[in-house]
Amino acid sequence: MLHLIDEAQKRGARLEKACKILGIGIRTIQRWRRQEDGDGDRRRGPHSTPSNQLSAKERQEVLETLNAPRFRDLPPSQVVPLLADDGRYLASEATMYRILRDQRQLAHREATRPRKHQRPQEHRATGPNQVWSWDITYLRGPVRGTFYYLYLFVDVWSRKIVGAEVYDEECNEKAAALFQSICHDEDLDPEQLVLHSDNGGPMKGSTMKVTLEELGVIASLSRPRVSNDNPYSESLFRTLKYRPGYPEGPFESLGQARLWVRSFITWYNHDHLHSGSGWVTPHSRHHGQDQRILQRRREVYSRAHQRHPERFARGPRQWSRPETVLLNPAKDTQQKTQKAA
Repeated sequence: MLHLIDEAQKRGARLEKACKILGIGIRTIQRWRRQEDGDGDRRRGPHSTPSNQLSAKERQEVLETLNAPRFRDLPPSQVVPLLADDGRYLASEATMYRILRDQRQLAHREATRPRKHQRPQEHRATGPNQVWSWDITYLRGPVRGTFYYLYLFVDVWSRKIVGAEVYDEECNEKAAALFQSICHDEDLDPEQLVLHSDNGGPMKGSTMKVTLEELGVIASLSRPRVSNDNPYSESLFRTLKYRPGYPEGPFESLGQARLWVRSFITWYNHDHLHSGSGWVTPHSRHHGQDQRILQRRREVYSRAHQRHPERFARGPRQWSRPETVLLNPAKDTQQKTQKAA
């Protein structure tokens, strides 16, 4: 192994990078080089098998479950709560990830680099219909260079898509009419609502601005050209465009685009388990059904803990419910959250 390290360095590789690839610390290489017989790997692994290790049969059952048609497109973080809803416990998320890693069935998407910016005013949601976020995204049309426009409103606390529509143009009059229609369907008092958006033309248009002022809505805007100020809408658009079944080519018509978006909203609101909502569906959280679901999961894990306490080093998972959701938290709020964690 020292020979491999030496050869890599002769070819211009850095010691730190070479050691990382081989899984060896730099100090270990330095120690080996000081020893006369230091050509061998002197690492010492564990000499005993963990008492809570899954058996070969149990590992195979976990792997078969993860590769079943129902779960093969989902990560363990989504599979675990679904199994809990079925009254089943096979293994923890970490164990499932280890098994997939051992079988080379983990794939990593592109890395993202968070940008540090001073955010707009903080908004706090402790229930549904308190803070909404909305934005417009492009959907490719049948002619090169033409687009359809998806107007989408999402509740920040529950992550439910409260309303959406696809139009063939960007228009603040249509945005204002759609917003009023959604408020009517949700039967809410707009004066209690904060509506956040970016600085696009339809968001700042005179019709939309007048509509919000007449309804008493508190308007909140992102800084120009800073997409991170509107994270919930941007994240939702990424989920939409990475959804299996999203057309690789353009939409053939406005009707096809509207039909696909409606099917996505149905899946997202009623089937998708959202990490920011305690792994329940947005519809369940928005309408107060999540507490019953989480309580049932806690009962499943409590029974599993009673059967195999040795497999829960830190106790059974509590399936906690996020009570407060922040939009653009202030710096002092972020520091308090980090200290509490």
